[in-house]
Amino acid sequence: MKYIGAHVSVAGGVSNAPVEAHAIGAKAFALFTGNSSRWVSKDISDKEVDLFKHNCELYGFTPEVILPHDNFLINLGSPDEKKLKLSRKSFLDEMRRCEQLGLTMLNFHPGSHLNEISEEECLDKIAESINITLDKTQGVTAVLENVAGQGSNVGHSFEQLAHIINKVEDKSRIGVCIDTCHAYSAGFDLATPELYDQTWKLFDEVIGFNYLRGMHLNDDKRKLGSRIDRHESIGKGTLGKAFFTRLMNDPRFDNIPLILETPDELIWAEEIAWLYSQIVSEKDPL
Repeated sequence: MKYIGAHVSVAGGVSNAPVEAHAIGAKAFALFTGNSSRWVSKDISDKEVDLFKHNCELYGFTPEVILPHDNFLINLGSPDEKKLKLSRKSFLDEMRRCEQLGLTMLNFHPGSHLNEISEEECLDKIAESINITLDKTQGVTAVLENVAGQGSNVGHSFEQLAHIINKVEDKSRIGVCIDTCHAYSAGFDLATPELYDQTWKLFDEVIGFNYLRGMHLNDDKRKLGSRIDRHESIGKGTLGKAFFTRLMNDPRFDNIPLILETPDELIWAEEIAWLYSQIVSEKDPL
Protein backbone atom coordinates (compact mmCIF):
# COMPACT_ATOMS: atom_id res chain seq x y z
CA MET A 1 0.00 0.00 0.00
CA LYS A 2 1.20 3.49 -0.82
CA TYR A 3 1.27 6.12 1.94
CA ILE A 4 1.41 9.52 0.22
CA GLY A 5 1.48 12.89 1.97
CA ALA A 6 3.28 16.22 2.18
CA HIS A 7 5.52 18.27 4.45
CA VAL A 8 2.79 20.17 6.25
CA SER A 9 2.78 23.31 8.37
CA VAL A 10 3.02 23.28 12.16
CA ALA A 11 1.72 26.84 12.53
CA GLY A 12 -0.05 27.00 15.87
CA GLY A 13 1.74 23.91 17.17
CA VAL A 14 2.86 20.44 16.07
CA SER A 15 -0.58 19.07 16.94
CA ASN A 16 -1.94 20.81 13.84
CA ALA A 17 0.27 18.77 11.48
CA PRO A 18 -1.95 15.66 11.39
CA VAL A 19 -5.00 17.90 10.96
CA GLU A 20 -3.37 19.64 7.99
CA ALA A 21 -2.34 16.31 6.49
CA HIS A 22 -5.83 14.84 6.79
CA ALA A 23 -7.33 17.92 5.14
CA ILE A 24 -5.35 17.32 1.92
CA GLY A 25 -6.14 13.61 1.72
CA ALA A 26 -2.74 12.47 2.94
CA LYS A 27 -1.98 9.07 4.43
CA ALA A 28 1.48 10.19 5.58
CA PHE A 29 3.15 13.48 6.44
CA ALA A 30 6.38 15.25 7.29
CA LEU A 31 6.89 18.18 9.64
CA PHE A 32 9.43 20.27 11.48
CA THR A 33 9.10 19.59 15.20
CA GLY A 34 10.73 22.95 15.90
CA ASN A 35 12.03 26.04 14.09
CA SER A 36 13.62 25.08 10.77
CA SER A 37 16.16 27.93 10.82
CA ARG A 38 17.32 28.11 14.46
CA TRP A 39 19.77 26.06 16.48
CA VAL A 40 17.39 25.87 19.44
CA SER A 41 13.58 25.59 19.45
CA LYS A 42 11.19 26.16 22.29
CA ASP A 43 10.11 23.12 24.26
CA ILE A 44 6.99 21.21 23.27
CA SER A 45 4.54 21.23 26.17
CA ASP A 46 3.07 18.01 27.53
CA LYS A 47 -0.35 19.26 26.49
CA GLU A 48 0.82 19.77 22.91
CA VAL A 49 2.42 16.32 22.86
CA ASP A 50 -0.82 14.72 24.04
CA LEU A 51 -2.85 16.62 21.43
CA PHE A 52 -0.40 15.64 18.67
CA LYS A 53 -0.71 11.97 19.60
CA HIS A 54 -4.50 12.28 19.86
CA ASN A 55 -4.80 13.86 16.42
CA CYS A 56 -2.49 11.26 14.87
CA GLU A 57 -4.67 8.50 16.29
CA LEU A 58 -7.85 10.31 15.27
CA TYR A 59 -6.78 10.55 11.63
CA GLY A 60 -4.97 7.21 11.41
CA PHE A 61 -1.34 8.35 11.23
CA THR A 62 1.06 5.86 12.83
CA PRO A 63 4.75 6.69 13.49
CA GLU A 64 5.78 4.54 10.51
CA VAL A 65 4.23 7.05 8.07
CA ILE A 66 5.46 10.25 9.78
CA LEU A 67 8.85 11.56 8.65
CA PRO A 68 9.98 14.64 10.61
CA HIS A 69 12.83 16.75 9.23
CA ASP A 70 15.56 18.43 11.29
CA ASN A 71 16.48 22.11 11.02
CA PHE A 72 18.54 23.38 8.09
CA LEU A 73 21.46 24.75 10.13
CA ILE A 74 22.74 21.35 11.20
CA ASN A 75 25.93 20.10 9.51
CA LEU A 76 27.03 16.84 11.12
CA GLY A 77 30.19 16.80 8.99
CA SER A 78 31.29 20.37 9.62
CA PRO A 79 35.06 21.03 9.59
CA ASP A 80 34.50 23.90 12.06
CA GLU A 81 34.64 22.48 15.59
CA LYS A 82 32.34 25.18 17.00
CA LYS A 83 29.72 24.58 14.28
CA LEU A 84 30.11 20.82 14.65
CA LYS A 85 29.45 21.08 18.39
CA LEU A 86 26.36 23.25 17.75
CA SER A 87 25.16 20.83 15.07
CA ARG A 88 25.52 17.79 17.29
CA LYS A 89 23.74 19.50 20.18
CA SER A 90 20.90 20.63 17.90
CA PHE A 91 20.61 17.19 16.26
CA LEU A 92 20.37 15.56 19.69
CA ASP A 93 17.61 18.01 20.58
CA GLU A 94 15.78 17.14 17.35
CA MET A 95 16.00 13.41 18.14
CA ARG A 96 14.74 13.96 21.68
CA ARG A 97 11.78 15.95 20.37
CA CYS A 98 10.92 12.97 18.17
CA GLU A 99 11.17 10.71 21.22
CA GLN A 100 8.85 13.06 23.10
CA LEU A 101 6.25 12.93 20.29
CA GLY A 102 6.43 9.16 20.01
CA LEU A 103 7.97 9.33 16.52
CA THR A 104 10.41 6.74 15.23
CA MET A 105 12.36 8.56 12.48
CA LEU A 106 14.26 11.80 11.90
CA ASN A 107 15.16 12.79 8.35
CA PHE A 108 18.24 14.96 7.72
CA HIS A 109 20.73 16.07 5.07
CA PRO A 110 24.10 14.43 5.79
CA GLY A 111 26.36 17.49 5.78
CA SER A 112 29.05 19.45 3.94
CA HIS A 113 32.85 19.52 3.96
CA LEU A 114 32.88 23.21 2.88
CA ASN A 115 36.03 22.49 0.85
CA GLU A 116 38.04 22.52 4.07
CA ILE A 117 38.41 18.78 4.71
CA SER A 118 38.31 15.72 2.48
CA GLU A 119 35.06 14.08 1.46
CA GLU A 120 35.99 10.92 3.37
CA GLU A 121 36.79 12.86 6.54
CA CYS A 122 33.43 14.62 6.29
CA LEU A 123 31.57 11.31 5.86
CA ASP A 124 33.41 9.89 8.86
CA LYS A 125 32.45 12.92 10.98
CA ILE A 126 28.80 12.44 10.01
CA ALA A 127 28.89 8.79 11.05
CA GLU A 128 30.59 9.75 14.32
CA SER A 129 27.92 12.40 14.95
CA ILE A 130 25.17 9.84 14.36
CA ASN A 131 26.82 7.33 16.71
CA ILE A 132 27.12 9.93 19.46
CA THR A 133 23.44 10.85 19.10
CA LEU A 134 22.11 7.29 18.92
CA ASP A 135 23.99 6.44 22.12
CA LYS A 136 22.05 9.20 23.92
CA THR A 137 18.58 8.41 22.53
CA GLN A 138 16.23 5.49 22.05
CA GLY A 139 13.73 4.33 19.47
CA VAL A 140 14.36 6.95 16.77
CA THR A 141 16.05 6.02 13.48
CA ALA A 142 18.40 8.53 11.86
CA VAL A 143 17.29 8.78 8.21
CA LEU A 144 19.89 10.08 5.74
CA GLU A 145 18.51 12.02 2.78
CA ASN A 146 20.31 11.96 -0.55
CA VAL A 147 21.23 15.40 -1.88
CA ALA A 148 21.52 16.93 -5.35
CA GLY A 149 25.27 17.48 -5.09
CA GLN A 150 25.35 21.27 -4.87
CA GLY A 151 28.59 22.80 -3.67
CA SER A 152 30.40 20.72 -1.07
CA ASN A 153 27.36 18.78 0.14
CA VAL A 154 27.92 15.04 0.57
CA GLY A 155 25.34 12.30 0.17
CA HIS A 156 24.64 12.66 -3.55
CA SER A 157 25.91 9.18 -4.42
CA PHE A 158 24.75 5.83 -3.08
CA GLU A 159 28.38 5.06 -2.21
CA GLN A 160 28.61 8.11 0.05
CA LEU A 161 25.43 7.14 1.89
CA ALA A 162 26.69 3.56 2.21
CA HIS A 163 30.00 4.85 3.62
CA ILE A 164 28.11 6.56 6.45
CA ILE A 165 25.83 3.57 7.09
CA ASN A 166 28.81 1.20 7.25
CA LYS A 167 30.34 3.27 10.06
CA VAL A 168 27.15 3.58 12.12
CA GLU A 169 27.35 1.11 14.97
CA ASP A 170 23.62 0.45 15.46
CA LYS A 171 22.47 -0.64 12.00
CA SER A 172 18.90 -1.02 13.27
CA ARG A 173 18.64 2.76 13.73
CA ILE A 174 20.02 4.09 10.46
CA GLY A 175 18.04 4.47 7.25
CA VAL A 176 17.74 6.37 3.98
CA CYS A 177 15.18 8.70 2.37
CA ILE A 178 15.47 9.15 -1.39
CA ASP A 179 14.42 12.51 -2.79
CA THR A 180 13.47 12.04 -6.45
CA CYS A 181 14.46 15.57 -7.51
CA HIS A 182 17.81 15.28 -5.74
CA ALA A 183 18.49 11.88 -7.31
CA TYR A 184 17.74 13.14 -10.83
CA SER A 185 19.82 16.27 -10.34
CA ALA A 186 22.65 14.10 -9.01
CA GLY A 187 22.67 12.15 -12.27
CA PHE A 188 20.37 9.17 -11.68
CA ASP A 189 18.13 8.95 -14.76
CA LEU A 190 14.86 7.89 -13.17
CA ALA A 191 12.86 9.25 -16.11
CA THR A 192 14.04 6.58 -18.57
CA PRO A 193 12.39 3.17 -17.90
CA GLU A 194 15.57 1.11 -18.40
CA LEU A 195 17.73 3.45 -16.30
CA TYR A 196 14.98 3.67 -13.66
CA ASP A 197 15.40 -0.08 -13.13
CA GLN A 198 19.20 0.19 -13.20
CA THR A 199 19.14 2.95 -10.59
CA TRP A 200 17.13 0.90 -8.12
CA LYS A 201 19.23 -2.19 -8.80
CA LEU A 202 22.31 -0.15 -7.97
CA PHE A 203 20.63 1.24 -4.85
CA ASP A 204 19.91 -2.29 -3.66
CA GLU A 205 23.45 -3.46 -4.39
CA VAL A 206 25.22 -0.51 -2.76
CA ILE A 207 22.85 0.34 0.12
CA GLY A 208 20.02 -2.19 0.24
CA PHE A 209 16.26 -1.70 0.22
CA ASN A 210 16.19 -2.83 3.83
CA TYR A 211 17.51 0.65 4.69
CA LEU A 212 14.87 2.59 2.74
CA ARG A 213 12.61 4.38 5.24
CA GLY A 214 10.87 6.96 3.06
CA MET A 215 10.90 9.09 -0.10
CA HIS A 216 10.40 12.70 -1.05
CA LEU A 217 8.35 12.95 -4.24
CA ASN A 218 9.41 16.02 -6.20
CA ASP A 219 9.68 16.79 -9.89
CA ASP A 220 12.81 18.66 -11.02
CA LYS A 221 13.08 22.15 -12.50
CA ARG A 222 16.56 21.41 -13.85
CA LYS A 223 18.03 18.88 -16.25
CA LEU A 224 19.51 15.48 -15.45
CA GLY A 225 22.81 15.79 -13.58
CA SER A 226 22.53 19.54 -13.00
CA ARG A 227 23.70 19.21 -9.37
CA ILE A 228 21.15 21.96 -8.58
CA ASP A 229 18.31 21.45 -6.08
CA ARG A 230 15.12 23.01 -7.52
CA HIS A 231 11.87 21.19 -6.78
CA GLU A 232 8.97 21.33 -9.21
CA SER A 233 5.30 20.31 -9.00
CA ILE A 234 4.47 16.75 -10.06
CA GLY A 235 4.48 16.36 -13.84
CA LYS A 236 5.65 19.93 -14.51
CA GLY A 237 9.38 19.23 -14.49
CA THR A 238 12.05 17.19 -16.23
CA LEU A 239 11.20 13.93 -14.46
CA GLY A 240 7.68 13.99 -15.89
CA LYS A 241 4.40 12.23 -15.09
CA ALA A 242 5.41 8.84 -16.50
CA PHE A 243 8.08 8.48 -13.82
CA PHE A 244 5.60 9.05 -11.00
CA THR A 245 3.10 6.64 -12.56
CA ARG A 246 5.85 4.00 -12.67
CA LEU A 247 6.78 4.67 -9.05
CA MET A 248 3.17 4.43 -7.88
CA ASN A 249 2.99 0.92 -9.31
CA ASP A 250 6.35 -0.24 -7.96
CA PRO A 251 5.79 -2.45 -4.88
CA ARG A 252 9.30 -1.72 -3.60
CA PHE A 253 7.94 1.60 -2.36
CA ASP A 254 4.95 0.26 -0.47
CA ASN A 255 4.49 0.84 3.27
CA ILE A 256 6.84 3.82 3.63
CA PRO A 257 6.02 7.55 3.77
CA LEU A 258 6.07 9.16 0.30
CA ILE A 259 6.26 12.87 1.00
CA LEU A 260 5.61 15.80 -1.34
CA GLU A 261 7.89 18.80 -0.99
CA THR A 262 6.65 20.37 -4.21
CA PRO A 263 6.59 24.19 -4.32
CA ASP A 264 2.85 24.89 -4.61
CA GLU A 265 1.13 23.77 -1.42
CA LEU A 266 -2.21 24.93 -2.80
CA ILE A 267 -2.25 21.93 -5.14
CA TRP A 268 -0.93 19.29 -2.73
CA ALA A 269 -4.40 17.74 -2.39
CA GLU A 270 -4.65 17.61 -6.18
CA GLU A 271 -1.18 16.08 -6.50
CA ILE A 272 -1.91 13.45 -3.85
CA ALA A 273 -5.20 12.53 -5.52
CA TRP A 274 -3.50 12.27 -8.92
CA LEU A 275 -0.72 10.05 -7.56
CA TYR A 276 -3.28 7.68 -6.00
CA SER A 277 -5.24 7.66 -9.26
CA GLN A 278 -2.20 6.24 -11.05
CA ILE A 279 -2.18 3.04 -9.03
CA VAL A 280 -3.34 0.17 -11.18
CA SER A 281 -5.15 -2.63 -9.34
CA GLU A 282 -4.34 -6.29 -9.86
CA LYS A 283 -7.69 -6.62 -11.64
CA ASP A 284 -6.65 -3.96 -14.12
CA PRO A 285 -2.97 -4.72 -14.89
CA LEU A 286 -0.68 -2.38 -16.80
